[in-house]
Amino acid sequence: MDIVITALSKHKWKGCILPIGYTTSRIYDVVLSESEGFGIDIEPRDTETPVIHTPDEYDYPDRLFDEYHENAFAWGVESDGKLLAAIETCPEEWSNRLRITELWVDESLRGRGVGRRLIEIALEQARLERRRAVILETQSCNYNAIGFYRHMGFTLIGFDSCCYANNDLERGEVRLEFGRLLNKQPRLSRDEIIIRPERPGEYHDVECMVRRAFYNKYKRGCDEHFLVHNLRSDAAYLPEYSRIALHDGKIVGAIYYSRSYVKPDGEDNDNEMVSGGYPTVTFGPLCVDPEFQGRGVGEYLLRETLGLAKSAGESGVIIFGEPDYYPRLGFVTCDKYNITDHEGGNRPSFMAYRLNDSFDRVHGRFREADVFSVTEGFDEYEAGFPYIEKQRFPCQWTEKWED
Repeated sequence: MDIVITALSKHKWKGCILPIGYTTSRIYDVVLSESEGFGIDIEPRDTETPVIHTPDEYDYPDRLFDEYHENAFAWGVESDGKLLAAIETCPEEWSNRLRITELWVDESLRGRGVGRRLIEIALEQARLERRRAVILETQSCNYNAIGFYRHMGFTLIGFDSCCYANNDLERGEVRLEFGRLLNKQPRLSRDEIIIRPERPGEYHDVECMVRRAFYNKYKRGCDEHFLVHNLRSDAAYLPEYSRIALHDGKIVGAIYYSRSYVKPDGEDNDNEMVSGGYPTVTFGPLCVDPEFQGRGVGEYLLRETLGLAKSAGESGVIIFGEPDYYPRLGFVTCDKYNITDHEGGNRPSFMAYRLNDSFDRVHGRFREADVFSVTEGFDEYEAGFPYIEKQRFPCQWTEKWED
């Protein structure tokens, strides 16, 4: 069978018990010592008889979407209405970490890479949500699971010697916490980045980078690279402000600007207007290669190109963007300037940046270029790129989730 991993409906799978069990003849001994300080020794050893754990022995079996995991999200493998594998995650907001709360693969699918794929989905969720680490719990007697997690890049970050009972150490079942730290690369200095206009021979490489940056971020798959492809030949494109970023010769970021307008409701004879309304600029996409996200590349691109637009006399910039990112760079919601979207509404992701005094007179409904809504030809264009699995993630804006 083709093994397809999909997001699991909370409505359908809430309370589903995962039959997690295992048999092992090798465990990790946890030995604590105490003098002036404290010592811990965790070493593997063979057992005299196999250690067997079954789902039936636990008062609180593993189940999906438990009440105490309020913001849990899950993926799994379904076949004929039966669940054959699952992973569940839940954000730990106070520490900005993502916890894997459940992971199970049916025996019929073991050894086929399903566990690895499930872990990779959790890691991708953490990257998309800018988490600093992915963490999980296992037991000192679950030798094979520990080996798997270490193989996936997790390392021991802590333990609890009385999590399950007061004699966990004696029973040989100690809770171990494993974690994989993300975003470990340091911020790049401005001198390490080259920012310049792109060249025709770089178009495809830039589009590949844009696709990697946005894939599964706001919806399953992405189309921002198609927008870049079309924008270059559109009358609204502003190449004089658009730039790419390079590090050691590799394209690591890009920003694209286009002409936009704000049209007042009703009559307005302001002589600063043109036929479409008050001229403004918008950028999109602004993106950074996933390997370089969180290292300052996007901020360098934005600050440099905003300076170009300001020097050219542009009034201001209007965007749809991430409300947890752009405000720290000086963007405010458009309602502060009496500007609405084309439907007359406002939202936290609809933001503006004032470049010059003329922006104070801009008001009305925002209009971006028609190229932003072009979809014709996308499937044929997308066929020229490597396959990436489309997947749902809780951070996506354009998906409708079942409760």
